[in-house]
Amino acid sequence: MIEIKLPELGDGIESGDVLEVLVSEGDVITIDQGVVELETDKATVEVPSTHAGTVKKVHVSSGDTIKIGAAMISIDAEPANEAVPKDVAPAPEKAAVEPPVPTAPELKPETPLASEPQKPILAAPTPAPEPVPTAVQPAASDVESGTVAAGPAIRRFAREVGVDLTGVSGTGPSGRITRDDVLSVVREASVVARSTKEANGGGSTESDAWGPVRTEKMPKIRRTIAAKMHESWETVPRVTNFDDADVTDLEMIRQSSKADYADKGIKLTSMPFLIKSVAMALKEHPTINAALDVEAGEVIYKEYVNVGIAVDTDRGLVVPALRDVDKLSIPDIARNLATMAEKVRTGDFGIDDLRGGTFTISNLGAIGGTYSTPIINVPEVAILLVGRSRKMPVVVNDEIKIRLMMPLSLSYDHRLVDGGAAARFLNELISYLEAPSRLLLAP
Repeated sequence: MIEIKLPELGDGIESGDVLEVLVSEGDVITIDQGVVELETDKATVEVPSTHAGTVKKVHVSSGDTIKIGAAMISIDAEPANEAVPKDVAPAPEKAAVEPPVPTAPELKPETPLASEPQKPILAAPTPAPEPVPTAVQPAASDVESGTVAAGPAIRRFAREVGVDLTGVSGTGPSGRITRDDVLSVVREASVVARSTKEANGGGSTESDAWGPVRTEKMPKIRRTIAAKMHESWETVPRVTNFDDADVTDLEMIRQSSKADYADKGIKLTSMPFLIKSVAMALKEHPTINAALDVEAGEVIYKEYVNVGIAVDTDRGLVVPALRDVDKLSIPDIARNLATMAEKVRTGDFGIDDLRGGTFTISNLGAIGGTYSTPIINVPEVAILLVGRSRKMPVVVNDEIKIRLMMPLSLSYDHRLVDGGAAARFLNELISYLEAPSRLLLAP
């Protein structure tokens, strides 16, 4: 018997919360088939099996917190390349299960669409009609992940809003459940709850000394954010420099190029220009693109530039990283940014998407606001917050002009970065933003 254990998921990750167990005892599973859906750090990941075989015991359940190295399931491994003869009746504990290859084509309702990447489909939970009549009935978690026609992101969303997908009728292609289908159920439930509350005189089941309250368990992602923010605040002596960049000329170029980019399927915002400017400035100021190892007494200078983009989601703050940005053109950055935004929107991102950042940008202007003092995303040593660009009166050649100004707030770790180094980096960044031709000519 082989134990499938929770593998290493990244630096600093010691445990995770089980959101859903994707297999049950008696299931036949394949290598790389997802067995547990786990929330850890800032992402939800599906942990795959390292062996093929029959599940003999499930050691975890939804809601459990498990540590790295803990056993998730135990299986009887099957010899490699050995098929199970169809005319031989299986042992009682395996009685209902055909090998995954014959049964997978029969699962027509959950066959992924060509345009929608999916995680592996569970073949075992569905009882085989021929030749064995004593099929194992699927568990509730198997029904949700195997026989309900919904992608992983939709299943995750349904779980977060408390909707049982087994009772939801899909309106998407081939009967697949969409986000709107789930929201429709939530709206109907809200109407019923409101009606019930009004009928009962508006009472609430929970209250404190001043009125009704609602209590929820803090999600893993929020606990992780809290821990990281506390670590940053306790260990990093943070200083913030504020400045403005005149992006009038940059905005003229952007506006005149939007249509050309749109024809190629690219939405051109100011962010690709900002990201490229940051990348070029980091190459010229390596101290800002470094990490500090206090225990070892070392400064780690990163020879690569991976810019993390802080994104505000309904699940909390996530910081996926755009890799090797200094080597990308403005169109390439725009494409990668759109792909990343789609992953974040659908929740279809993994641990690797959040690792390897060397510097972080937080776009407060997308929501509204000008200046702030952002918290450094340790072990990085600096973070840039960009506010909403606004027109302001500016003195140019002794004349007052109306210029479009972009507010910038740079927080940095004063243990490594001195005020002069931070100011020089910010000046370099501003020089790129104010002379966009340098960006267009950059490699």
